[in-house]
Amino acid sequence: MVERGSGVAVWRQIGEQLAEDIRNKLYAPGERLPTEPELAAKFTVNRHTIRRAMSELEQLGLVRIEQGRGTFVQEHAIDYAIGRRTRFSENLLNQGVLGYIEVVACQSLRAGDIAAHLGLARTASLLRVQAQGKAEDRCIDVSEHYFDEARFPDFAEQVRERRSISRAFAHYGVTDYTRQWSRITAALPTPEVARLLGQPKTRPILQVESLNVDGNGTPLQYSLTRFGGDLVQLVVASDTP
Repeated sequence: MVERGSGVAVWRQIGEQLAEDIRNKLYAPGERLPTEPELAAKFTVNRHTIRRAMSELEQLGLVRIEQGRGTFVQEHAIDYAIGRRTRFSENLLNQGVLGYIEVVACQSLRAGDIAAHLGLARTASLLRVQAQGKAEDRCIDVSEHYFDEARFPDFAEQVRERRSISRAFAHYGVTDYTRQWSRITAALPTPEVARLLGQPKTRPILQVESLNVDGNGTPLQYSLTRFGGDLVQLVVASDTP
C-alpha cells in the first residue's frame, strides 16, 4: 500500500491515497473515515503517521476533524445569500438543510463604537450574544450579535428557546427587519473561532459585518459573523423585497 524508501514520506503517500479515494467518491461527503487504529492497521504504520496524513488532508480542506467524533469527508459549500432580508434558517432551508442558532454565551457591556452603529449613546448598555450557526449538526459560522439591552433585555434566552434570531425578534413584536449594509472581508480565525468551527487556525474564514434595521429604519442588530471559508459560499443577492 505504501512504498518505503521511495523518497516520499510514508504519511504523504497515505494522504495522497486517501485524497484519491475521496476524489473518486469511495467516501461520500459527510461520511466518517475509518478510525486511526483501523487506518494504522491497513497501512501497517503507527497512529502518529496516520495523524500526520489526516492533518494534511484537513489543511487541504478535504476532511474535517471533530474531537471525540472522528474524521469526516468535507461536504460541499453551502450557498448563503446576503441581501435585503438575510435569514439564517431560511437560507439553509432553501437548500434542504435544517439550520438553527445555538447560543454560546451572552454578556452586558459598553462599547462606544458599536453603540454608535446602533444609534445609541456611547455609554449605553449593550447585550452581546455569541452564537454558532448550525447546518444540521455542523457548525458553519461563529457570530457575535449586539443589541440595545434596554429594548431587548432577555434576547439571549429567547434565542436559546427558539433557536432563531428572527423568532426572537418576533417575541418583541418585530415581525420584519432588513439589512441596511454588509461588509465582507477575509481573515484568519482566532484560536477560539477556529475551535468552534472545527477547522485549522491557518485556514481563512469569511467575516461579515452587518447592521439590521426595523421598518422605521431604527437600528436593531449589529453583527460580526465568521463563516468557515470552505463550508460556505457567500452569494450577494439583489436588494429586491
